[in-house]
Amino acid sequence: MKNRSVNKLLHAEIVDMGGMPVRQPFPTQHIEQIDPFLLLHHHVSKLPEHLVPHRSGVGPHPHRGFSPVTFVYQGGVHHRDSRGNNSVVYAGGTQWMNAGMGIVHSERPPADIHAHGGVQEIIQLWVNLPKTHKMNQPQYIPLQAEDTPVLELEGGTTKVKVVSGEFEEVKGPITAPTPVLALRIEMREGAEYAFPIPAHYNAFLYLLDGSVSVEGYGLVEGHHLVLLHQDGEGCTLKATAATRLLLLAGEPLQEPVASHGPFVMNTQTELMQAMRDYQQGKMGILVED
Repeated sequence: MKNRSVNKLLHAEIVDMGGMPVRQPFPTQHIEQIDPFLLLHHHVSKLPEHLVPHRSGVGPHPHRGFSPVTFVYQGGVHHRDSRGNNSVVYAGGTQWMNAGMGIVHSERPPADIHAHGGVQEIIQLWVNLPKTHKMNQPQYIPLQAEDTPVLELEGGTTKVKVVSGEFEEVKGPITAPTPVLALRIEMREGAEYAFPIPAHYNAFLYLLDGSVSVEGYGLVEGHHLVLLHQDGEGCTLKATAATRLLLLAGEPLQEPVASHGPFVMNTQTELMQAMRDYQQGKMGILVED
């Protein structure tokens, strides 16, 4: 297997998202997207005891034209939407929503967040939808930790949860509208593994913490994203400190992107239509109880 070379190393700077601090390795002035991936946010916060969970987090807001995906690492996320979905996914689980033609949803800490330590740690990834799927009916897929296949490799020193795509002949439960490989990886210090990546996919690694040595490149520490060139079939990592990381790879869409806030389409005209449709209630209404 030929290892991919490193294209860029991106630091996840802290940005303010409506009063919520998040780490954002992309988009930045250096890189707008990693087709088909549009954005990555890493958020960690402790909910104060006096705050009511169902009034915290992110309130009702719309999406159209892409898939917001949430990987839950600590605590949980309570999702409600205008299509009647109402679900809590806890640590180790993933929420995958194909917004399609439009949906309104909220993302709050669960009512029992303090019983789970009071800390919410999540990564949200925006995956673009191809033009042929942008106006599909919305779809919400909650995947709990216990329903996610786990591979223990090299004597258990490396654990891989397969969320989407196929890894070492194990298929993830979620089938994305466009081919995506999504792996949640934990490596103990000293662990080493060669991760295969489909040769025609764009791919990157994001380290939540710890550090790894990327073969052919060198040391990468937590809160950094490693963008890989499309010049090989995999990437070999050695953990120099215990680490949690995401490996994301996807088939590039190679389509024009027009985006404004929560809407991602192909043209400005489609964006204007999305805004009108939301204002006219065509994406539904979410009333939280």
